[in-house]
Amino acid sequence: MARCPWAGKDPLYIDYHDQEWGVPELSDKALFEKLLLEGFQAGLSWITILRKRENFRIAFDGFDAEKMVRYSPKKIEKLMQDTGIIRNRLKIEAAIKNARAFLNFQEKGPGLAVFFWDAVDGKPLQNNFTSMKEVPGQTELSAKLSKELKKHGFRFVGPTTVYAHMQAMGMVNDHLVDCPGHKKCKKMGQSLVLKGV
Repeated sequence: MARCPWAGKDPLYIDYHDQEWGVPELSDKALFEKLLLEGFQAGLSWITILRKRENFRIAFDGFDAEKMVRYSPKKIEKLMQDTGIIRNRLKIEAAIKNARAFLNFQEKGPGLAVFFWDAVDGKPLQNNFTSMKEVPGQTELSAKLSKELKKHGFRFVGPTTVYAHMQAMGMVNDHLVDCPGHKKCKKMGQSLVLKGV
């Protein structure tokens, strides 16, 4: 099977590539989790985050934003001692601020799903890359969305992080054309009607 080469040989990475990466995601809560994890990944490899994902879910109360915004300094110190997650104070504090931004976004705006999917008129962008060298690290659209998210109070959402999020959530199909995931995600994207989710 000619998977995207980044999947490598790690079973966890292969499963993530085959079952999750590039599959259109519509849930605000799932998108919030993905966005936070992308922020924690900054400067690290994604496999590091995948290996710690369950620990993150436990440590951050299932990424329940309502609970996260009430975290005390004592809770932050507890997170800083948790070897099961990335113990970076700036990223931990940003995750808590992002929980507040997420709740405000839901209360005052469209929510994350509508925000992201409306940017592509409800249909995943279909790229036809044959080599990893062709896949961009960021795009004009990811830069635009990054700027907008920052206006709403989100942190650790630079253009590269946002583009990685767009790939992961299926907003853009960046599986290489020889990869079975490309055809699968393209078919899923064609059957969706997401405008104004």
